[in-house]
Amino acid sequence: MSETSDQDQRLRVVVAEDESLIRLDLVEMLDAGGYDVVAAVSDGEAAVAAIAEHRPDLALLDVKMPRKDGISAAEEIGADGLTPVVLLTAFSDRHLVERASDAGVMAYVVKPFTWNDLGPALTVATRRWREMRALRDELAAINAKLETRKQLDRAKGILTTKLGLDEPAAFRWIQKTAMDRRLSMQQVCDGVIAEFGDA
Repeated sequence: MSETSDQDQRLRVVVAEDESLIRLDLVEMLDAGGYDVVAAVSDGEAAVAAIAEHRPDLALLDVKMPRKDGISAAEEIGADGLTPVVLLTAFSDRHLVERASDAGVMAYVVKPFTWNDLGPALTVATRRWREMRALRDELAAINAKLETRKQLDRAKGILTTKLGLDEPAAFRWIQKTAMDRRLSMQQVCDGVIAEFGDA
């Protein structure tokens, strides 16, 4: 029955549901499904606080809650990139679904539901979240490489102008200086730019 078979450990979940009986049922259902409920709260503000405190692998939020509704909580959680959110609701109108999508919600489950509805939604949400994180990390790495390349080109331009080196010699100088001083090429380029300014 476990939806966490691809994990070495149980995924940690925060549950936010204002109806206590449904909240208790959810906790039992999640526990039986192989999840570890680290907090079960009754409103959106408490959900945001619990997620910030526990840093769970997943958040399961009801849409209609006091103090802060589930979609507003999901917006806040998503803006901070804390965890994937699955919304639970008795309502399935288009406006709510669009609002949930805009908030970055990973899945949307309509009440009443069974584990057969909820389990797959949780699995899809966590996998989509991981894929998005991996893409975000890959994009950050590409941007960092691009920035390093720009700095390298600037530093080579400075060295060709100020020291009269050709481009290959400027590159070798940067490379050798990095090795000799045990610095990264980025650090050497930053030093050249700081010392001489732009070419």
